[in-house]
Amino acid sequence: MSEKQTLGFQAEVSQLLQLMIHSLYSNKEIFLRELISNASDASDKLRFEAINDASLFENDSELKIKVSFDKAARTITIADNGIGMSRDDAINHLGTIAKSGTKEFFAKLSGDQQKDAAMIGQFGVGFYSGFIVADKMTVESRRAGTAASEGVRWESAGAGDFSVEPITKEDRGTAITLHLREGEDDFLSSWKLKSIIRTYSDHISLPILMQKEEWDDEKKEQVLKDELETVNQASALWARSKSEITPEQYTEFYKHISHDYTAPLTHTHNRVEGRSEYTQLLYIPSRAPFDMWDRNKRGGIKLYVKRVFIMDDAEQLMPVYLRFVKGIIDSNDLPLNVSREILQESRDIKAIREGSTKRVLGMLEDLANAEGDEAESKKEKFASFWKEFGQVLKEGIGEDAANKDRIAALLRFASTHNDSDAQNVSFADYLARAKEGQDKIYYVTADTYAAAKNSPHLEIFRKKGVEVLLLTDRVDEWMLSFLTAFEGKDLVSVAKGDLDLGKLEDEAEKKQHEETETQFKDLVEKMKTALADKAKDVRITFRLTDSPACLVADENELSGNLVRMLKAAGQAAPESKPILEVNPDHPLVQRLKYEEAKFNDWSHILFDQAALAEGGTLEDPSAFVKRLNEMLLNVSR
Repeated sequence: MSEKQTLGFQAEVSQLLQLMIHSLYSNKEIFLRELISNASDASDKLRFEAINDASLFENDSELKIKVSFDKAARTITIADNGIGMSRDDAINHLGTIAKSGTKEFFAKLSGDQQKDAAMIGQFGVGFYSGFIVADKMTVESRRAGTAASEGVRWESAGAGDFSVEPITKEDRGTAITLHLREGEDDFLSSWKLKSIIRTYSDHISLPILMQKEEWDDEKKEQVLKDELETVNQASALWARSKSEITPEQYTEFYKHISHDYTAPLTHTHNRVEGRSEYTQLLYIPSRAPFDMWDRNKRGGIKLYVKRVFIMDDAEQLMPVYLRFVKGIIDSNDLPLNVSREILQESRDIKAIREGSTKRVLGMLEDLANAEGDEAESKKEKFASFWKEFGQVLKEGIGEDAANKDRIAALLRFASTHNDSDAQNVSFADYLARAKEGQDKIYYVTADTYAAAKNSPHLEIFRKKGVEVLLLTDRVDEWMLSFLTAFEGKDLVSVAKGDLDLGKLEDEAEKKQHEETETQFKDLVEKMKTALADKAKDVRITFRLTDSPACLVADENELSGNLVRMLKAAGQAAPESKPILEVNPDHPLVQRLKYEEAKFNDWSHILFDQAALAEGGTLEDPSAFVKRLNEMLLNVSR
């Protein structure tokens, strides 16, 4: 194709440009950071590809980014000598948002400019931020390794279309020229541009060059010289000493690698020496990304070898349950031509993964167990972390046996101790409040906090003042199959098996219970016959104080909540019947003892009520309604 061609933007891009043009970003300076970050990524990609094909450097291996401006033309240009783009690249990369999750992005836009702006970087669309300050953008590029005649010019005024045409471009790489809107002339200044670069892009490991500016006595103004100077520090931030790096620089580096516009919760920066030598700079974000629940999503760790970028999203460097962690790992031991396949087999990678996992857990422990002056602030950060990432961390109980105890200590739950659905009770908190003689950790699982809090299984525990953990996350049932005890105390579901309160029950109570069971033996046998098709067993219970009956699962069978979850997910649950436990002190049960004509109906009503009380559904709702109506009519006569 030798002539100029005009093409339409992908629909999502047109929507995005409208947001950009109407000043979605509250901070216009962001555009320069985004375009410099893109230039840095293009250079990283060239370095990586040149490992196997050095000719891509085209006798120019000194990678750099150049920022310039032209007051007369009212333009700003950001140029790099990175990998560059072909004509197809320009159409595909600049005309469409070729990243999954675009629909989710637009669905989440709230109309709140600040919140919406914070999401944009996560979707890889920072290039379009140029339209905040520009009414036209011109991109000239040539891919490394192609002929000078294969250059491309892409141009758009940020409306519904863009043009592409072939050009001759001697040097590889990309130059983006912004034609500024009216009122944006503040950016046509060396001082302004250098200030923005030092604020947002100082950590970029490539030199960012600008023309030197000096005072001219004759003209009585600053004039540009032909000589270029490096504006940023141009050294890999993670390779510097921690004492040389300010908190602001750590934050800006996080924003650069994560495309997140909010500051991270915390970070760790370490040089590890020993069997494997590597540097790690790891961050915990302050909020979950849109694709947090996509377990196939690659991780957020960038791999470098001797400061040379190797790959994004090196999932082998961090376990799946820590997929929210962002950062870089720079190894001194791996070969430069390392591939994802080699990473899977590498002993060095295994050591890095283990070391990095422990470091992340250490960061979380530092927040969770903070003491001293910063204790309140750090614990607030941990509460924020838990709200965003707690359910993901729970996956680690089943995935990381080596660190299971450390993860368990970090878990937080809602509990009957607090009249709130806030998950802020640890196992340590629970055990510190345990009753004298209590040797178990009691919990109940349910679909919702309300269902857990109002579960009839909690009645005896409330009466005795025993705390019960309320577990309502979907991951909890799976997690509990791997977590059966904490610090020697068994985790016990209040809705499974016989109720054993151990030393919390005195001998007099036990004796009284035995006598009551004998008195109600005939009733229980009669109910077993009436409910043979529904209940595995019927027995007297002392776990209830207000409710007439409840359902429990046998000790070694799936809980009712897990069975409901499996069915809701369209999966087959093993066939099993629950056990019906009846409260001998409840008037309905005592009345049933002397009922003859409607005994079967009353038994079925008690069973169905118990199923509803624990959040279950009835197999035959109409039969339940019919029986209940008949009972109400009989009572009213």
